[in-house]
Amino acid sequence: MRSSYVDPPTASKRAVDPSRQPRLLDRMRGRMRRLGLSIRTEEAYVGWVRRFILANGKRHPRDMGAREVERFLTRLATHGHVSASTQNQALSALLFLYREVLQQELPWVDNIRRAKRPKRLPVVLARDEVAALLAELQGVPWLMASLLYGAGLRLMECVRLRVQDVDFARREITVRRGKGDKDRRTMLPAMAIEALQNQMAEARLVHQRDLDAGFGAVWLPDALTRKYPGAAREWAWQYVFPASARSIDPRSGETRRHHIDETVLQRAVKHAVRVAHINKPATCHTLRHSFATHLLEAGHDIRTIQELLGHKDVATTQIYTHVLNRGGHGVLSPLDRA
Repeated sequence: MRSSYVDPPTASKRAVDPSRQPRLLDRMRGRMRRLGLSIRTEEAYVGWVRRFILANGKRHPRDMGAREVERFLTRLATHGHVSASTQNQALSALLFLYREVLQQELPWVDNIRRAKRPKRLPVVLARDEVAALLAELQGVPWLMASLLYGAGLRLMECVRLRVQDVDFARREITVRRGKGDKDRRTMLPAMAIEALQNQMAEARLVHQRDLDAGFGAVWLPDALTRKYPGAAREWAWQYVFPASARSIDPRSGETRRHHIDETVLQRAVKHAVRVAHINKPATCHTLRHSFATHLLEAGHDIRTIQELLGHKDVATTQIYTHVLNRGGHGVLSPLDRA
């Protein structure tokens, strides 16, 4: 479903036919693509703007403002019972619409009833539980899970890894455009090197077959495509974990080979947790939590771990001090002393 709204004709010497102007949501999509936002962000933001319009009787957003935004977001918390992160995503979508598309600066909305952000400790696996989980995996899922635990990668950071981001000589992985659109470097675990080299050799064969068939271009942000027109077919830009088949890019309509779908690893890890009889709600992200906790247990500096994880604030990293085996403050239980 697309919005039927168009912007009013601009004042000019010649009349402009409103029906020929881009629709509001199409303008929003175009702006996000020019800024290089991911297709997931695009889908989420457009979805929230559509819900905002429908919740206000299909009024055009230019005829609304901070009051309607506050009311919409407050209802999400009080009646929709959404999480704090979901409410923040909706707010980000509406701020993007007004600032980037309608060029209207909303005053800061202080009267929003904020959804409560629960304070929960992360699920962390013990070392033997990690070993048991990995033992139930094989092939590409084993390698990807090993990188999540061994390098502290997020799921999508691993899925989107490109050939040029892996430095075997320095034993480093460079994460490009991670959370918050930030780059960072983390370690490449020695145990994963041989399997990663074999995976990249397989990926290179797949890429060569695509080139021979007249394909071989990979998705690149628009700015990179303009700056390096031939880069999309170069080996260095290909995904380390390519999809099993080519697909049509929903934005451009071009046939390309994208990266592997993240659900492949999610399903494999879920199955491994069950088969390994791990009685914790462990997911792919649990491996990243375990990475940080086990480094702290080994005595590594929390600032170093902060950089490896890509946390903006060390306070985010400090949550792992509360899940150490020896207790949150390193205090020995009186029962153990007895």
